[in-house]
This record gives sequence, structure tokens and C-alpha cells, in this order.
Amino acid sequence: MTAVDELVAEQDEERPSRRLSRRWDLGIAVATFAIALLVLRQVFFPFSAGSQFYLIVFLGLTLPLVFLVYRPALKRRTGADDPHPIDWVLAALSLATGLYPVVTGFNGFLDRQGSLSTMDVIAGAVLLVLILEATRRTTGLVLPAVCLLFLAHAYYGGFLPPGWLIAHSGIDFEQIVNALYNDASGFYGTPLDVAATYIVLFTIYGAMLDVSGAGKFFVDISFASFKNSPTAPGRTTALSGFLLGTVSGSGTATTVSLGAVTWPILRKAGYPKENAGGLLAASGIGAILSPPTLGAAAFIIAEYLRVPYLDVLLWACLPTVLYYLGIVLAVEADARRFGAKAVEVDTPSPWRLLLTGGYHFASLGIIVLFLALGIPAFSAVVYATGLAALFALIQRVLSTQDGWPRSWALDMFTALSTGVRSALPVIAVCAAAGVITSTITKTGLGQELSSGLVSAARFLTDNSTLVLLLTVLFAAIAVSILGLAVPVTASFIIAWVVLGPALAELGVSDPARAMFLFYYAVLSEVTPPTALASVAAAAITGGSVMRTMWQTWKYTLPAFLVPIAFVLTESGTALLLQRSWVEVLWVFGVSVLGVAALAISTGGWLFGPARWPERALCVLAALLLLYLQPWTITAGLAVFAAAVVLHVVTRKREPVGTT
Repeated sequence: MTAVDELVAEQDEERPSRRLSRRWDLGIAVATFAIALLVLRQVFFPFSAGSQFYLIVFLGLTLPLVFLVYRPALKRRTGADDPHPIDWVLAALSLATGLYPVVTGFNGFLDRQGSLSTMDVIAGAVLLVLILEATRRTTGLVLPAVCLLFLAHAYYGGFLPPGWLIAHSGIDFEQIVNALYNDASGFYGTPLDVAATYIVLFTIYGAMLDVSGAGKFFVDISFASFKNSPTAPGRTTALSGFLLGTVSGSGTATTVSLGAVTWPILRKAGYPKENAGGLLAASGIGAILSPPTLGAAAFIIAEYLRVPYLDVLLWACLPTVLYYLGIVLAVEADARRFGAKAVEVDTPSPWRLLLTGGYHFASLGIIVLFLALGIPAFSAVVYATGLAALFALIQRVLSTQDGWPRSWALDMFTALSTGVRSALPVIAVCAAAGVITSTITKTGLGQELSSGLVSAARFLTDNSTLVLLLTVLFAAIAVSILGLAVPVTASFIIAWVVLGPALAELGVSDPARAMFLFYYAVLSEVTPPTALASVAAAAITGGSVMRTMWQTWKYTLPAFLVPIAFVLTESGTALLLQRSWVEVLWVFGVSVLGVAALAISTGGWLFGPARWPERALCVLAALLLLYLQPWTITAGLAVFAAAVVLHVVTRKREPVGTT
């Protein structure tokens, strides 16, 4: 388990934390436990001073911990790596500047909005530097550099030639600090609000499931469900990835946890290292796309669009099914192409497992049920966390082991403290994202860049359909490139404020453009050359990193095309359950055929090995089917049928033994 944790830390999009000595580790655990209690208190007894007051307190208490938990250098040291004096200085400054608005009088601080005192400006400027340094420690140099670029544009925009698209009148330094420090759109904007209100509660919930044994149960039930067949190891990996996502919420963490258990099985089944690594990474990344927890950006979607989180969960259902369908079909092809062998895995029957551990699903069901009843997501997840804790207590009592009260209490302490600690990188990213969104809003840069993107498409063609298609392709490429360098949450936020208006200008609905940008922000995690989940998977299997990345890309290719279907046609929104049930059913059926065609092309297998002519026809069929217009669907079905007929005919003509 220690090796798994270290591999997650080294390869995840957040940088590895310190290996603290026992004394300091306990101190951090106590501090994060106290913050967890504060977060839970806010759910039921919110501060009377309002949301911004809570966010100031939350950031003021969590930001200092980043400097104590994460080292200045990105490289892990051997042995204990406790905080140095400079870390304590930065932590103290974070505490002082973070809580400055509260300590000096919150109402008076708000009254000075637009005309900050000299001390206000100094405190805000110092906090800005500290947030950028905390982001650098947790995610690397790229995101702070992007923040500095936007800040430079805000300050120096007035010096740009007036005719330039991105020119503006310029904002002086005091007003920049005011927008960041004393305005709801800066540090304490929507991203941090989501982190403090939703994300940290869901990370606590995930940690609670983990200590209660849900992770082991999900893997066991996956193995038991498929038993012994050549395709069972691959199917088990895909199902386990989906289920483990409810515990971790991180694509790379799910990949590593999954690989530690399933790689030995895949190896015995005959999977090559790179193919196994690609399957692990693809299954792990799917955790960020899968209801009911999804990734952090999903909560931001709910806040940006002012819709219940349940709506976002519903929008994600069919795309998630299509995502894992593509993986399963690829598994079927691989098992036949490699001649995979059945592997005997000693597990109880699935019914026995459900009888003894099925309660782990109950808390997930509670979240969905309470959301359906109109209970806010932050309350629903707290109730689910409480239910998981209760089940863990009952399990300990029934086990009749000595010392169960102490071990259960220790697990509860661990879950609460670990939940907050694992959210620290996301908190830093969300605070830094507030810098970007605030400066874009103040300068109007987002609207200008969006208009420029649409103008570029219109320069190439006057056809409205092609303009939309080109804009979508430009946006997909831009988000994919952006996601190579910054975490998913930041990637989505930047894409939403910069690219979202361009799609809105062309008539794309809010749910469609939000989910399109969300999916491409997530899928950038499997795009070479910086696919971190693939790097982690290759570290487990010992395969080539680049070949593992390309195998991951092969497994997830259908997922790259399905989001485009959301935004190209009105029928595409049926995949987000935005149309009538009749239209949803036939659009889903057509999309299944499109994903199957892509799987045949990438997997190279239909009823037997598929040659390049059939594979090329399947690619064309998939592209036509996923456009979701009557004439393209008809053409796509015809091309798909032609590919199948060609495959059957050529197989019959083959001499015996050539396959």
C-alpha cells in the first residue's frame, strides 16, 4: 500500500507531498481534522456573515497547510522531509494575510471595496504571491505562469496598440488587488466556493468509503461478476475502474490502485505490458467521468450554470455508458487478438459478496436519492458520509474484534483528516483559477478571444454548419493542449471563460458546451505526450511509456468523438437527456453503433482480424453516425453494413489457417 501511495503521489497531476515524520504528520492530521469539522459545521450551521466570510476563513486555514505539506522543490527526498523555517514563514504569512479581512473587521473590509487602504493592498498582494507559490508547489510551474500572463495583460493592456484584439484601457495594480481580494470574482469566486462547499466534502466521503473497505469490495465484486473466461480480466479492470472512481475521484489514483490488483491477473491472461497499461489508464480516467461523484469540475459546472448537481449527473450518464462500452468492446477484441487465457481467481460468489458487503452501495444510492428529493449536494454527501461511517461501525461491532471502538474512532479521524488533506492541491488550484477568471472578466479578454475564434472559422467558410464544426474542432484542440499542462479543474475553468462564449455565440446550449469542455478537459489526461495516468500505468506494468500512452488513446478514442456529438446538432443533446425519451433512445442506439464502429477500427477485430479496408470504412461510418442527422445516420449505417459484408466475404475467401 505504501508503494501504491507513493506512485500515486509521484505521477498524479498534483505534485508529491512531503514524507513527514510521525510527529509532524500527526500535527497536520489534527489540523486537517479540525478544518473538516469546520466544513461540516458550515453545512448545518453556516456563518451568519455570509458565504464570503466562510471562504476567507477556509482559505486562511487551508493555504498555510500547503506550505507545510508540500515542499518547495518537486523532487521527493529520502527519509523524513519536515517543513523548513522558510515554510513556516510562508505558512504564517498565509494565515495572517488570509485571515486579515476577518481579523481587522469584515464589514469594514467590505466597505473599502473599490478604495482599499495601503495595508489592504499590501495584504492582498502578498496573498496573491502566496497562492501562486502554493499552486507551483502542488501542480508545477505552468498554472502560476498562466496566472502571471493574465495579470500582465490586465496591467499592461493599456500599452497595447488600440487596434489589437486583446487591447483594453488597462487596470492599475490597486484595482487588480481589489478585484482579487475584495470581490466575489477573485480568490473567493466560484472555483474556491465549489472547493470549500462541495469538493472537500466529497473527498471526505471518498476517504470514508476507503477506510470502510469499499475499495476492496468493489474490486472483489468485479472479479466475482465475470469469473473465468478469456475476457474476464479486461472486463474486471473496466468495471473496477468505474466502481473505484467513487472512492478516489482521481484518474491517476484509480489507475494505480487498479493496477496494483489487476495487473498480475492481466499478465497471467497474456496481455502485453503496453496494452494492459493502456487499459488500466483508460479505466482509471473514466472515474472522473462517472456518476455519482464525477470530478471536481462537475461541481463547477453546476455552479456556473446555476443548476442542481443532479442535472449534471444525469447529463453524464449516457456518455459514461458509451465511454465504458468503447473500453469493453476493445477488451473483447484484445482478448481474441492476443489469445488471452482465462485466469482462476479465488473469490466468493457475487451473491455472497453482495450479502456481506452490498451495503457499500447504499451510501452512493443515498446521494442520488437525496439529490432527486431536492436536497443540496453538500447536504446529501454529508448524510452519505454519515451512513458509510455507521455501516463501518456496525461491521466492526459484528466482527467482535477486540479494540473495535478505538480502531473505528481512529478510522473516522483518518477519513476526515485525509479528506481535507487530499483536497489541498485542488484548493490551491481553485484559488489560482480565481485570478484567471477575475482578470478575464475585468478586461473582457474572454469575449474577445471567443469572437476571434469564431471569426477565424468564418474566415475559412461562410457555411454555418462548417463554421460550427471548425469552431468545435478548434476548441477541442485548444482544451486538449491546455490540459497537457494544467490540472483538469483549471483546464475546464479557463476553457469555460475563454471558449465557452464562442460556442454560445453559435447557438450551442449551456449543458452541451459545458459537458463538451468538461470531457475534453478530462480526456487531455490521456493525450500524449503528458498523459499522467498512462505514465503511472507504465510504471506498474514496466511497459514503454509512449506505447502505453498510445494504447490508452486507442481505448479512449470513442470518448474523444462522442462529446463533439453534443454540440454539432440539436439531436446530439439527447445524449445529455435533453430531448424526448423517444429521441434519447434512438440517438443512444445510433451512438452505440458509432462507438462499436470505432472500436472495430482501433481494435482491428470484428468476427476475426479486420483488415485496413474494413477498418477505414468503420471510421467513416462512425463519423457519419455520430453527426446524428437523418441523412448522415442513413449513410453511416450503409457504410457500416458495407464494412461488415466486406469483412464476412473476405473471411470466407481466406485459406484455412490464415487467421
